[in-house]
Amino acid sequence: MLRTALRNILAHKARLMMTALAVVLGTAFVSGTLIFSDTVGAAYRNAMSKNFKDVAVSVHSMSPRDADADADADSAGPGDGRRDSALTDPLADRIRALPGVASVRPSLSGEAVVVGKDNQPLGREWGNRAVNYVADRDGKDSRYPLKEGRAPASAGEIALDAKSAQRGGYALGDTVRFATDGPALTKKLVGVVGTDDPQVTSGSSLALLDTATAQKLFLHPGQYDELVVTAKPGTDNQALTEQVRRLLPKDRAEATSGTELAAQEARFITENTSSLTKMLLTFAGTALFVGVFLIANTFTMLIAQRSREIALMRAVGASRRQVVRSVLAEAGLLGLASSAVGFALGMGIALGLRPLLNATGAGFPDGPLVLSPSAVLAALGVGVLVTVLAAWLPSRKAARIAPIEALSTVEAPPALRSLVLRNTLGAVVTALGVAVMLYVSTQKDSGALTMAMAGGALTLIGVIILAPLLSRPLVALAGKVTTRLFGVTGKLAKENALRNPRRTAATASALMIGLALITGMTVGGHSVQRATDELVAKDLKADYKVTSSHYDGIDPQLSKKAAQVPGVEAVAPLRHVGVKTTGDRFLSLTGTDLAQLPKVTDVRFDSGSLDAVRGNGIAVSRTKAKELGLKPGSTLEAEFFSGKAKQQKLTVTGIYQDNQIVRDALGAASLVDPHKKPFKDDAVLVKAADGTSAGLGKQIRDALGNSPLLKVQDRDALRNADAGAINTMLNMMYGLLGMAVVIAVLGVVNTLAMSVFERTREIGMLRAIGLARTGIKQMVRLESVVISLFGAVLGIGVGIFLAWAGGSMTATSLPTYEMILPWDRLGLFLLIALIVGVLAAVWPARRAARLNMLESISAQ
Repeated sequence: MLRTALRNILAHKARLMMTALAVVLGTAFVSGTLIFSDTVGAAYRNAMSKNFKDVAVSVHSMSPRDADADADADSAGPGDGRRDSALTDPLADRIRALPGVASVRPSLSGEAVVVGKDNQPLGREWGNRAVNYVADRDGKDSRYPLKEGRAPASAGEIALDAKSAQRGGYALGDTVRFATDGPALTKKLVGVVGTDDPQVTSGSSLALLDTATAQKLFLHPGQYDELVVTAKPGTDNQALTEQVRRLLPKDRAEATSGTELAAQEARFITENTSSLTKMLLTFAGTALFVGVFLIANTFTMLIAQRSREIALMRAVGASRRQVVRSVLAEAGLLGLASSAVGFALGMGIALGLRPLLNATGAGFPDGPLVLSPSAVLAALGVGVLVTVLAAWLPSRKAARIAPIEALSTVEAPPALRSLVLRNTLGAVVTALGVAVMLYVSTQKDSGALTMAMAGGALTLIGVIILAPLLSRPLVALAGKVTTRLFGVTGKLAKENALRNPRRTAATASALMIGLALITGMTVGGHSVQRATDELVAKDLKADYKVTSSHYDGIDPQLSKKAAQVPGVEAVAPLRHVGVKTTGDRFLSLTGTDLAQLPKVTDVRFDSGSLDAVRGNGIAVSRTKAKELGLKPGSTLEAEFFSGKAKQQKLTVTGIYQDNQIVRDALGAASLVDPHKKPFKDDAVLVKAADGTSAGLGKQIRDALGNSPLLKVQDRDALRNADAGAINTMLNMMYGLLGMAVVIAVLGVVNTLAMSVFERTREIGMLRAIGLARTGIKQMVRLESVVISLFGAVLGIGVGIFLAWAGGSMTATSLPTYEMILPWDRLGLFLLIALIVGVLAAVWPARRAARLNMLESISAQ
């Protein structure tokens, strides 16, 4: 029977080509994802192992937590962005004096944005740093080997990593502009370094300064963020760690052994890659699931075409079990060969994924391609398993062929009972999925996400099961159009599509799955974008919003400078603090200049007024008030996270409609400022005087020192930023789901090609009674179009339903959300389905038209 299976593959290799290609694409996605995950993990481990080489103990500074520390923070005053650290030179000297310590390397770092010669920030919006250059005994910093020039040695000098220097167009001797926590600074480039730091190799910028300059910018003289301890040979690192801990000030610093650091980094690597790997495998699973329909369709049609051959095998003694094993062996061999090719293709996918994802800001480090045995076995195993499982039902159908059927080539129609059972099961599953999604539609936040995913899956599966039943009215409706437009060939196309509802449903379902997911995300993304636009138009009256590019706040003095720019009518700084209330619930309290607030945002009160918000009085948003059971006059026992007098009693003086600018609650600046550590503005809203907004953004930026840290965005820029993020996400989803759509197209081609083979005699008879070759081509093309449009209509309909039900979960974060159908994109999807139908029929239609009339009539 194994030889029979091998012979069948070789005899029908052309008919199995599309099936093999579907398995190739699915396993390529799986293997590419696994190889990519192993490659990125190895790159992280390699980089971390170099960074932690010879590290026995690492001592880190901790944030101050006691009252004295808060007092120290208060004394820093507004605008002082420097941190305070307990790691000092005297502490480093005491650690050096411990037995077993070979060296102590003090280091510090902070956020820094470097701009190129085109005045555009280098690197991504996060992870850009400046560090101090610490020379070892040989006068070099082993972390950052010099490639050109020398190390920075004075306040006016800087070094850059090689990639940043190249991106910025800098050469030795050039003046480099950068910023850390205020106006732009300039320094002379004296060196270019290399590094294995994964953040830098994946796109962030790195600047190096001398220690005194770095301390002046980020800490205070004589302070550090980290002390890296190297041990002498034979030293017990764990015991050394305990000795170091005894020297540290309580609650101000912590020591971690090199072994613990390695374990922490291993967990970091796993967490950093597992979510993306799971997401990619989900899309790979979708592609393979779509491939199941193609595989099952192929083997069902092959078995129907080989019914006489199988009956003869049964007549000469082959048992039912042997027939099943023969079909499954054929599927297994096909899956194994296809999976091997898919794995090779997956290596190319893995190579392309990293630069593709890094282009969206993912930040994966460089490294060689890693091929692990587990990835090889998983890819081959998945391909074989999916192919065998898809062929299992067709194999059982083959086993039921009786020996007497060797005398007949007529395929028996499916039993009515099986259709009834299928339709009943489909109705139950669909009803269950719809019920779950209707429940999800009543939820107002993402807490029901898991249930929504389960409901969506049930709905899709139910519609797939019901597809043969749904195909009759939908295909008949399409058939009326094709008959009216194309006459006899249109009617024949409709009858051919309805001849075997299971086959039509399986072919269309493969296309439906991809289009349902794409439609759901498109409708959801479009609706979210529209809601965001409405939110900006509804809540924001300001013309400009000033924020920090690395999201750690901006100097409060800058809002005063912005207010002095000619043409500026109002300026309102926003400062957000977290507050813990009764029952361990939390709210975000926004403090601002209440006199300026109505000019930059529209706060609409349901009860109370803005004038009543003063002292310890706060106004609360409608949603948060409902959640906490608050009304005007209610009191809150509030616990602030920092500052003096952390425990305070707050009085609710008003309830306002949800507003994304002031979030959960609104208070006076005098209430919020003592608890804002460090004391910085989270954003500054600027309102232009009538008729002066054009060109005002540049004037504001210039007045604020033209710092590369600052983002000065007008209303259009704010809307485009949100739209850009949504479009990037949608484009990525389109690319990932595109594989499933490609496999579905292959299914249409394969079904039509094998259907033409089945109907060879029928096509010959049509030719004999006068149907021209062009008519044969048109008939096959129209059949393909009808099947494709059937799948598209089902997919778009299910996708719209899922988007409607799931959209309610955004109600809390986007109160203006309303499902909006992007008719242009939906029309494009239908047009694509139409084109798919036409293109998929090119080869089968050409093959059908070229059949010899007499040979076709006499075919057995």
